[in-house]
Amino acid sequence: MKRWWLLLAGALLVLGATGCRKEAGTAGQTGKLRVVATIFPVYEFARNVAGDRAEVTMLLPPGVEPHSFEPRPEDIVRVHKADLFVFTNPAMEPWAGGLVKGSGSANLAVVDASRGARLLKTAGDADHDHDHGGGKGDHHEGGIDPHLWLDFANARVMVDNIAAALEARDPANREYYRANAAAYGKKLAALDERYRAGLATCAKRIFLHGGHFAFGYLASRYGLTYESAYAVSADAEPTPAKLAALVKKIRQEGLKVIYTEELLDPRTAETIARETGAAVLMLNGAHTIGRDDLARGVTFLSLMERNLENLRVGLQCR
Repeated sequence: MKRWWLLLAGALLVLGATGCRKEAGTAGQTGKLRVVATIFPVYEFARNVAGDRAEVTMLLPPGVEPHSFEPRPEDIVRVHKADLFVFTNPAMEPWAGGLVKGSGSANLAVVDASRGARLLKTAGDADHDHDHGGGKGDHHEGGIDPHLWLDFANARVMVDNIAAALEARDPANREYYRANAAAYGKKLAALDERYRAGLATCAKRIFLHGGHFAFGYLASRYGLTYESAYAVSADAEPTPAKLAALVKKIRQEGLKVIYTEELLDPRTAETIARETGAAVLMLNGAHTIGRDDLARGVTFLSLMERNLENLRVGLQCR
């Protein structure tokens, strides 16, 4: 609580210095709605639905790990200036409520993009032994796995939620937003079909991951078994016993790949690879994206296509 008061005080100083004041019902200087989306998936979804009728920005800087992100005074200012604030779900961004409250904006529309989606429980600690190393653990709200966008049916629900919020805020462009949401939804449905077809004829139905437990939704949707070195939070280091269990599993299952991820140092996966002779490949959870990839126009869809290619290698698909 004290930290939030400090953040709020800092934000008020910035607001006072800039003379920032937002009138109810107004948009930015361009006349477009101002949308702030927390992390890359909802940024991508909002950007595709909004098209050229809104200014969509991503709250987290490129490359920043969202599980341990802490809002700054300038983030409160950005949200204060926004017309629409889109976040993934309370489990992924437990700080979102405080950020909205701290913004002091009575005119801000807030979108929990997970509303109506199929949510999974987090994997139990029995499956993810770990040492906290003295750090603060990240216990997700209600035991919910926050990575719901990796079930592409959920991603479509999220897109529709964002479209509905844009329509409510900007009814003059209702049909435009609906058309964009439908078009992007078709792309997600096509992606889902490519995954189903691409993973249908694989010699293996299990994949192991040297990162945190991010791919439970993907595994559930396509009937795969999935184990990771870390729990849902990457704040807790895996124990030697957990690493030994993964090494044993790779040997037992005859797996040729251990996966790493965009958020973590690859050393855990590399250690397992050295012990087993497995190759190391990337699975990108799309939590965040680097500045270079952002500049190159890398998209959520293209990241998921890369994942499918790498999954097919690891699962020994025909």
